[in-house]
Amino acid sequence: MTVHDFTATTIDGKERSLKDYAGKVLLIVNTASACGLTPQYEGLEALHDTYTDLVVLGFPCNQFGAQEPGTEKDIALFCETRFAVTFPLFAKVEVNGPGSHPLYAYLKTETPGADRGEEISWNFAKFLIGRDGKPIARYTPRTAPAEIEADIIKALEG
Repeated sequence: MTVHDFTATTIDGKERSLKDYAGKVLLIVNTASACGLTPQYEGLEALHDTYTDLVVLGFPCNQFGAQEPGTEKDIALFCETRFAVTFPLFAKVEVNGPGSHPLYAYLKTETPGADRGEEISWNFAKFLIGRDGKPIARYTPRTAPAEIEADIIKALEG
């Protein structure tokens, strides 16, 4: 099983297979519009724009401090007008608990490292996925996008 085996609903309500991103390096992030970490959208967009074989996938989530209360339409408008986001956004998901999106259940159990299997602690947790769809690394919400650029480059070269 890999990330490519999952589907998710896009921000505009269409079902999308993550197989569509096969061959690309992915950075999967649970996002929020009213969080102290929301300015990370800028860094995520910069990475997405810089590396043609990297796709950032944003998954809005309202599980942490109710910091993503808007509708999908509100979220898309906010991301476009405030941060000029062009990377794919998906419909709101839960990332923890019994309602956790299957993709996030997979990511938490399959990501190597000390936090493997642990619940996501806050908005803007990041998962780096190789071209083969397998998780490479997990980063804390406070890890700025620029701090993982070297790992992204290594994944792109690998």
